[in-house]
Amino acid sequence: MEFISKMLFWVANSLLIPDVIILLVLFVRSLILIGGTYNMYIVKRKNDKAFDALVKDGKIAELRAALPAKDNSLYVSYLRDMLSRPASEDYADYLLTKFENEAEKDVSLSKMLAKIGPVLGLIGTLISMSPALVGLSTGDISGMAYNMQVVFATTVVGLVVSAVGLVSMQFKQRWYAKSVNNLDYVSRVMIEKEAAHGQK
Repeated sequence: MEFISKMLFWVANSLLIPDVIILLVLFVRSLILIGGTYNMYIVKRKNDKAFDALVKDGKIAELRAALPAKDNSLYVSYLRDMLSRPASEDYADYLLTKFENEAEKDVSLSKMLAKIGPVLGLIGTLISMSPALVGLSTGDISGMAYNMQVVFATTVVGLVVSAVGLVSMQFKQRWYAKSVNNLDYVSRVMIEKEAAHGQK
């Protein structure tokens, strides 16, 4: 039993360095995500001002002319694709499904950070607590203080990573939901106008 306990202790301690490295990598990735989410917000705000009224009024020709040629954001690129083809219910369904898949792929990073950040932080906390308690029992105050620093650092970094992932996920899900609604509405308007034109 003592051998098994020592093996578990050795395995747990060996995971501390990989845990800290992964936490640092995810922290850097979360900083990049903050920049990407802010950039997405700026582009979305500009596009909302330019397109929302045209989408609401169903002005397909004006909307097609208003699309910027160099904007490659996900929403604009799919809207451009939809407006560049004749109205088709099947193709509209295909585009909407593909857009939702791309949006889910983009949001998946935020979901991963929100879930895995606290897990890695807790792992680092629990691993560092063991030598800290050993240092306390043996009177090694400096060793205990160092390990407690690791305990708090891994917890804080894990929570920051999780918070960035959670906040960005909430914003992106709301933005993509609005984009899906706009694309669906535009496709329906195009199909109705095509049907009305065909009846004439």
